[in-house]
Amino acid sequence: MIQIIEPQTARLKLRQWVASDLEPFFAMSSDPRVMQYFPNLLSRAESNAIAEKCQSLIAENGWGIWAVELIETKEFIGIVGLHAPSEKLPSSPCVEILWRLAQPHWGRGYATEAATAALKVGFEQLELQEIVSFAVLNNTSSRAVMERINMTDTGVTFNHPDVPAPAHLREHCLYKISRDSWTENVV
Repeated sequence: MIQIIEPQTARLKLRQWVASDLEPFFAMSSDPRVMQYFPNLLSRAESNAIAEKCQSLIAENGWGIWAVELIETKEFIGIVGLHAPSEKLPSSPCVEILWRLAQPHWGRGYATEAATAALKVGFEQLELQEIVSFAVLNNTSSRAVMERINMTDTGVTFNHPDVPAPAHLREHCLYKISRDSWTENVV
């Protein structure tokens, strides 16, 4: 049986998905502010399918794209996790780190805190050698999180194969962090 990894920080729990996450995940995935760097808002069916896929991958592997909840209130606030993309990317094969938080929870350091916990799982438990992240070029908020978790801008840009339009959302920048770099920066 697969051991499910559910990391915690002082304020957050990264955990397996539950049925009550579907509604707040859909609300987040249909919010134009949250989805401004994605090609489209998600329908309820698309949102539920993604949540179910995330849940099944965690059940299968023990890790993946976790639901993030505030420990104090048990409130779902977004997603953070590790994912092995199937698309052909400049860094393929790879494991990426990603995050998306509901707008009311922006600006509180939650993305950085949760992403740091996900990196720790990736390097210390999964023993990955490298983790990547990518974002639309002008997504300064995500790029700031990448820099706060000590990822390095590789200078590589690419057109994301899953983003056919609009054109201004196709070009992505690529960030990386190695296990050695992670180990050097862990306090």
